[in-house]
Amino acid sequence: MTAAGVPEAAPSPVVELDDARFARRGLRLFLKRDDLVHPELPGNKWRKLRHNIGPAREHGTLLTFGGAYSNHLRATAAAGDVFGFATIGVVRGEEHLPLNASLAYAERRGMRLTYMDRTTYRRKHEPDVVAALRDRWGDFYLLPEGGGNALAVRGCAELGAEAAGFDVVCCPCGTGGTLAGLAAGLPPGARALGFSVLKGGFMDAEVDRLQHETYGERRGAWSVEHGFHFGGYARTSPELDAFIGDFADRHGLVLDRIYTAKMMFGIVALAERGVFPAGARILAVITG
Repeated sequence: MTAAGVPEAAPSPVVELDDARFARRGLRLFLKRDDLVHPELPGNKWRKLRHNIGPAREHGTLLTFGGAYSNHLRATAAAGDVFGFATIGVVRGEEHLPLNASLAYAERRGMRLTYMDRTTYRRKHEPDVVAALRDRWGDFYLLPEGGGNALAVRGCAELGAEAAGFDVVCCPCGTGGTLAGLAAGLPPGARALGFSVLKGGFMDAEVDRLQHETYGERRGAWSVEHGFHFGGYARTSPELDAFIGDFADRHGLVLDRIYTAKMMFGIVALAERGVFPAGARILAVITG
């Protein structure tokens, strides 16, 4: 149990894949099934939220942000329901009824939804915008979009501590928090490799900012691959869809299009380019 009374989750399982694309290059590929770490808060959602649950309980209400299909809003709503605090979700853009499955789930779990125009949303963490939210909703614990703060980074560092024995540990990147913590928690000699699912080339700066916010310095050996976003967040292509189907046929696991499919496509592409040295043990985190 943590000081906030939140239970620890067992380390997520690691499985080795039998994949000829890696074997013929002298590589071994493993999956860390972080999607199985918590039944309602899978993977990096649990790791990011776990240390934020105590402050949210103290305030009684947590307010956070997300798009209309945000898994972060879903997970935050479930956490509030499970651990006993109110949740408010500020959704980017206009309300559309009926609610999509993600927002309907969040609402069923007790989250109060409010909507913010896209211009204001880009300024969502500026003092005047936050002050207006407090005027409307009262006191709350503020959690950034995607859950990326110093407590989330420390939670993801625990993922790094579970990844001993690997040369390269890979994860998809949306806000940078998972990579920031993962890299900080890895044992010496290992490096973390993030695959940005957004275009723009800004992910390195975000990871660096989060590490400095958390630790006051850059930590661990890490880098970001920017060439596998397939056009940006939630974008896909026939090539990526075909890869998802082929991976499911090979390994019995359906990868999600937004995050893990792009990471795995990138890992396979880098292996085929000879980027990883022969003998490397590669761990891919299935973040859920």
